[in-house]
Amino acid sequence: MGRDDDVAAWAAHDLGRVIVSADEVAARVRELGREITRDYEASPPLLVCVLKGAINFMSDLMRAIELPVEVDFMAVSSYGAATKTSGVVRIVKDLDVDLADRDVLIVEDVVDSGLTLNYLRQYLGARSPRSLEVCALLLKQGEQRVEQDLKYVGFSIPSDFVVGYGLDVNERYRNLDAIYTFVGEV
Repeated sequence: MGRDDDVAAWAAHDLGRVIVSADEVAARVRELGREITRDYEASPPLLVCVLKGAINFMSDLMRAIELPVEVDFMAVSSYGAATKTSGVVRIVKDLDVDLADRDVLIVEDVVDSGLTLNYLRQYLGARSPRSLEVCALLLKQGEQRVEQDLKYVGFSIPSDFVVGYGLDVNERYRNLDAIYTFVGEV
């Protein structure tokens, strides 16, 4: 894909090609919402948003799910200010609700190495949920160091570092509607 002509002028110099357009994101989120609605019809899930990158995705996804879902938020860090994961996961904000005997759906922005997600699954799995699944907006091709079984994936993308639709570099670019390669300096 090429560049999006509607890209914000303040960000244009740091953005490469469009990986997923705003229209593609919106359509896929609606599809995921329908799948989740169907799969969890008997037992609406607790959606656990992994902050901050998944906030845009979570916001749109929960509106696309036609069930009385509950939400909670968790903040983890494995990047810091870098564009590659450090491999060290740090919990910045933990959940407020009990997971025991609940269907839990982790809502993640991007899965690359899989180390953070693997850690989260173990950490949350120790709290005795009835089920623990993952809905990831993006899966980076060929980057996984840990085998992942993801129930829902929005898009499989190249291993480029990307920004937009919640994904950032130094807290910038989250408010872009599309997902772009990042070509600027960190």
